[in-house]
Amino acid sequence: MSDLKLPTKRFRPEIEGVRTVATLLIAIYHIWFGRVSGGIDVFFVISGYLMTLSIITRIERTGSVNFVEYFLSLTRRLLPQATVVLIFTGIFAVILLPKFEWGEIIRHMIASTFYFENWRLALDSVDYLAQDNLPSPFQHFWSLSVQGQFYLIWPILLASIYYIARKLLKTPVYKTLLGSLIIVCIGSLAFSVYQTDVNQPFAYFNTFTRIWEFSIGGIFALLSPYLFFNKRWSVILGWLGLAIIGFTGFLFPVSTVFPGYLALIPISGVILILIASESITIYGVNRFLATKPLIYLGSLTYGVYLWHWPLLIFYRSYMKTETVPIEDGILLLMATFVLSIISTKLLEKPVQKIDRNHKKVKLLVVLSSMLVLACSSIFSISAYIEVATASSNIVDEQEYPGAQSEEYDMKTVSYTDLIPAPSEIKTDLPAFYNDLECQSANLTEVRKCSYGVLKDFDFTLALVGGSHSGHWFPALIELAEEMNFKIDLYSHDGCRFTNEDPKGHLTKACIPWNSNLIDTLLEDPPDLVFTTATVNKHPKVPRGFINQWKKLEGITTIFAIRDNPRMQENIPVCLEQSEDPLDCSVPRDQAIAKETPWKVTEGIPSNVFFADLTDSFCDETTCYPVIGNIIVYRDDNHITAQYAKTLAPALKVPLQQAFDSLGKNIRNDE
Repeated sequence: MSDLKLPTKRFRPEIEGVRTVATLLIAIYHIWFGRVSGGIDVFFVISGYLMTLSIITRIERTGSVNFVEYFLSLTRRLLPQATVVLIFTGIFAVILLPKFEWGEIIRHMIASTFYFENWRLALDSVDYLAQDNLPSPFQHFWSLSVQGQFYLIWPILLASIYYIARKLLKTPVYKTLLGSLIIVCIGSLAFSVYQTDVNQPFAYFNTFTRIWEFSIGGIFALLSPYLFFNKRWSVILGWLGLAIIGFTGFLFPVSTVFPGYLALIPISGVILILIASESITIYGVNRFLATKPLIYLGSLTYGVYLWHWPLLIFYRSYMKTETVPIEDGILLLMATFVLSIISTKLLEKPVQKIDRNHKKVKLLVVLSSMLVLACSSIFSISAYIEVATASSNIVDEQEYPGAQSEEYDMKTVSYTDLIPAPSEIKTDLPAFYNDLECQSANLTEVRKCSYGVLKDFDFTLALVGGSHSGHWFPALIELAEEMNFKIDLYSHDGCRFTNEDPKGHLTKACIPWNSNLIDTLLEDPPDLVFTTATVNKHPKVPRGFINQWKKLEGITTIFAIRDNPRMQENIPVCLEQSEDPLDCSVPRDQAIAKETPWKVTEGIPSNVFFADLTDSFCDETTCYPVIGNIIVYRDDNHITAQYAKTLAPALKVPLQQAFDSLGKNIRNDE
């Protein structure tokens, strides 16, 4: 049987030009527009094209893939500049970024060093507690991680298909390869479309939702001898392809809708350019892309991509701004190009000149040394962070009374005198977060974990809802033994105890989870259902809350606590940047509704007991970020576990009243 023509491996200058354009778009959109350009999708297609062409050429020439030689060639191209940028970014992140982000910095540095940063970000995207993390200076390594994983998978896949086709099936090799890549592409694209619909943030960083983009590059490599336009169409479609690439990020919110079928738009642009470039025309896009300046800049694109993002993050942090003026952005680009030239000329090029055939040992030593250097830097920066942020585990309650303070004491010496410590504040969570089997986030399944007094208890309290219910857990644990009750936890972060989500702010699993939760509570009713009564500064009790409470009327009592005041800034960041904690405070009427919401809401059932602890966060005029030397918030709305613990005495009063009123008509409007 006849086979496909073997594509010719040759230098294609227009690809260098496309790389330059895509990289500049990535940097420009990041710096001035705060958007994603779609340039990464262009890179994935080009990588798939070049890698497929390189591997099948190797196999055809030698009959196999020398994996040692292949990976040496790959790592000597990728590792030198990446190592320097990783170390530079780690050091300056500790110097310039807030201390409460230092723990995340190390985690992202490790993930970037070992090429799984995309999975780190994917998991963060579905972790409710990590969704408000500041952008990591290592975040751009996600695409390099996807490419690194592709570079590992692709030669094994293609070599296996080649062997099966030639040795076992006795079928035309390249037709078999083409058919296999089409199957991979369709499967990955279908998964990408599905995953983008059900969980787009996770899909964005998922390797398997991106494989189809590389596959399209591989398919084009195999079909390239058969794809061409006549000269007139080459001119028109080639420039159209460049326009598509240039305007994708302007026309579409790439970061929130890709990588589903819409990613075909920039991909079609690069394919049009590659096909059009097969015809040499005076006015064709290939003439522009193959100009010497673009080819030269194409050799710097790897460095430009590596350097531009951390420089941007450090600029934003140092200047305390999210917007970059035109002149400052130009300086950032100039600095990016200078650093790229230096790292390319002084690191990448010398390593590439090492003859891998005659000096393989030397190359291995150099590359291994770089990896050791990166790991040593991680260890050193981690050790520095541990020493710089060390705090005593022994807390004198007299010095840190928190909510039990007789007055709102704001006369703290410095941020480091407060608790939780800056490096610990993001992980200062209720203890149940350590029990992964208790988390129902993104699940419709209802999971229950029990805490407090587990035998011979007088009452059962069901703590239900999302993080704004859950952050009262430390106070409840403090009271459980004293008041002799068991806590049954039903937690679903990103959710509330409701049967409505009119604005789509909750997880997709939230409403079905709530339906299942009602069934669970009806099967085994607790004495009290502890949940939030309000949301943010909303003036009334949400109708969805009331609907759930009514389903339990006559069955159990609802203990509905008013939502805590919301601040206007991320409190740990604000405290680190301000000399006076009062700078981070908020007027009471801007942090919480003026009227008590349940007093102006109709239709509240008779089984609801309301509690309002706003006075533990605010005085008559102001809501504070620090009370009794304890930081109240770990972001702009979630209470730290340290502060929540000190709320126990204030919570005890209404909770005791609710227990005492069980079996009575307990509706209260206080």
